[in-house]
Amino acid sequence: MKSWLLIPACIVLSLAARGQGTVEDYRRAVASHKAYRDKVWHAPDKFTWLERDAAFWYIDQSAQGRTYILADVAKRTQKPMFDHAAMARALSAQLHKTILATNLPLKAVVLAADKRSITFEADSARMECQLPACRCAVKGVITPPGKGGYWNDPFDERNGKPVRSPDSAWVAFIRDDNVFIRSRKTQEIFRLSYDGSGGNFYASHMTWSPDSKKLVAYTVRPGQERTMYLLESTPSDQLQPRLQQRHYLKPGDALPHKRPQLFLIDSKKHVPVSDSLFRDQYALEEIRWTRDSRYFTFEYNARGHQVYRVLQVDGQTGRVHTVVDERSDTFIDYSGKRFRHDLADGTQLFWASERSGWNHLYRYDVATGKVINAVTSGHWVLREVVHVDEARQRIIFRALGMDPGQDPYLAQYAVVNFDGTGLRRLTLSDANHVASFSKDYTYFVDHASRADLPPVSRVYDIETGREVMPVQQADITALQQAGWRAPEVFSAKGRDGQTDIWGVIIRPSKMDEGRQYPVIEMIYAGPQDFYVNKSFNKDYMRLHVLAELGFVVVQLDGMGTSWRSKAFHDVCWKNLKDAGFEDRIAWIQAAAKKYTYIDARRVGVFGGSAGGQNAAGAVIFHPEFYRAAVASCGCHDNRLDKMWWNEQWMGYPIGPQYAASSNVVHAGKLGGKLLLIVGELDDNVDPASTYQLADALIKANKDFELVTVPGMGHSGGGEFGERKRWDFFVRHLLQREPPAWEDSYPGK
Repeated sequence: MKSWLLIPACIVLSLAARGQGTVEDYRRAVASHKAYRDKVWHAPDKFTWLERDAAFWYIDQSAQGRTYILADVAKRTQKPMFDHAAMARALSAQLHKTILATNLPLKAVVLAADKRSITFEADSARMECQLPACRCAVKGVITPPGKGGYWNDPFDERNGKPVRSPDSAWVAFIRDDNVFIRSRKTQEIFRLSYDGSGGNFYASHMTWSPDSKKLVAYTVRPGQERTMYLLESTPSDQLQPRLQQRHYLKPGDALPHKRPQLFLIDSKKHVPVSDSLFRDQYALEEIRWTRDSRYFTFEYNARGHQVYRVLQVDGQTGRVHTVVDERSDTFIDYSGKRFRHDLADGTQLFWASERSGWNHLYRYDVATGKVINAVTSGHWVLREVVHVDEARQRIIFRALGMDPGQDPYLAQYAVVNFDGTGLRRLTLSDANHVASFSKDYTYFVDHASRADLPPVSRVYDIETGREVMPVQQADITALQQAGWRAPEVFSAKGRDGQTDIWGVIIRPSKMDEGRQYPVIEMIYAGPQDFYVNKSFNKDYMRLHVLAELGFVVVQLDGMGTSWRSKAFHDVCWKNLKDAGFEDRIAWIQAAAKKYTYIDARRVGVFGGSAGGQNAAGAVIFHPEFYRAAVASCGCHDNRLDKMWWNEQWMGYPIGPQYAASSNVVHAGKLGGKLLLIVGELDDNVDPASTYQLADALIKANKDFELVTVPGMGHSGGGEFGERKRWDFFVRHLLQREPPAWEDSYPGK
């Protein structure tokens, strides 16, 4: 038996006397969930600018209630947008119930440009109120939105309407899988294509040139169909179970093949377009004509995501020319970092790329396919292009990591000229900045905060960079009085001993530094983003509540996640089992070395979706460190999950790397305690992924727990799952039998 397995026995006696995971801790945790809620005043984070004026409105939350504030930047004033008491009286009369002035139920608010009226939704009514008198009238009844389609349904290539030419002279349509046009003047019909068939049909989604003399249509060779089945055990409208099904492509499945074709209207000629530069397709999209109708462009994403091209087709000859040829030895992060902007004259475009090892922006000459210049550069990343200002020849953008030594995930804003000169910072402070820009990009509201820094909002002039006026400064007095302790932003070296890994540490409100506290990590290592929230008081409340049971709770972003260098990101490629665990372990050990009350010998982990895969992987691939894991709705074998996400990181074709990263294949290595949670109606990650892991664990003679939640989709199990998670960690990390639910959740 390993020596660390003997340690909890001696700890249990002291815990039993001192208390961690007791009924009192449970009750305090439950109470804190409510106590911490809505205790931050004067911290608006959404600002709506008016169309024509240098003015915006926002909602200010105080201890007294909500106030709608109108800020006039030109006059440097702020005042209520309307008389709240009068508005409450008007709504009470219209809705036939009491409405409080401090809690107006306004949604989808639109303030008129002249500020003399306001429209909004309240209950099921769309209302308009004249200002300042607050004379309100119902303008319509809100129809509940219909049930939307399933997010993973394939695009219907056949079900488009006929397409009218810009000059309204022609209508293009599909008949018998081929392209036809009809003269709107004479009603005469002309057939343009003859090569369409049921197995290679023309899609109904066609694109006319601006001069109405050319038409692009594309053939589609259908791909594979795959259906995922879900059994709804307890439908609300009938006694018997119901079988549900979803369209759900998985890694390796065959995809449709598209071929754009050109048609010249005056001569009724079909000009073939060679597919030699876009044969092995994952996707082909974004067909756009240039303003002068000389060319059209489209984007080609190769299967495996190691080649991505912007292709241009001559509008007379059909010759294909490469404008952008993006390549990577690992993967192109098309799903997270793709950005393209075509200048209005069609001669240049801007394109984001990680070719330098960092995500940056480049300016291209469309005619030659050559890079004119790098617009941004450096050991930091372009996160978002906010605005391309063609008149001023400049770009406003958001970036991460611009300040060495600071948290590299903190967002800053800057402006730069098209030619890469004149880079100027718009924000400077050591905080996460979220900017809201006026319609003419003259001003912006800067909402600055960190996990440990309450937000401050100010208006700045973009041209001068000067502060114009303060907006609000948060007051967290009530939150602190409720017992809340700010997270600590903590960094430590990763696996290479050089790279800083960043995260947060959350402690119990009544922590005794003389005790030892087990660690629970909330994990999500999906490569599409980073996950430690950088703004104040966002997403951390559930972690504060968990800490109240007697844990130190942490969250961090290890290698393999996004928005650092390309090398940092590439750790995930064909290797999702890595999940940054070596960095996470080093980080937690560094925290335990700094704080003696952190017990790095008792570490638990939980997560959902990709985080569920990571959590189970912790006790399968690293049981020497992680003692207990709760894995919810996990994609435990990437071959069972949806195609787009898994092929993006694990590659194509399907090779041995998929089995190497599979929790199912390696289930026999389980060395810690494991709780699996899955919703029976999860149509994001196939529930079979969890069930196959359970089957493999059973066959490997491994002890584990499995909770299936009836009627639930992709989630951590809801409140029921949260309780099971609490009890699991108390039992296996604190070595204490959890209290009865009726005692620990009073009133439930």
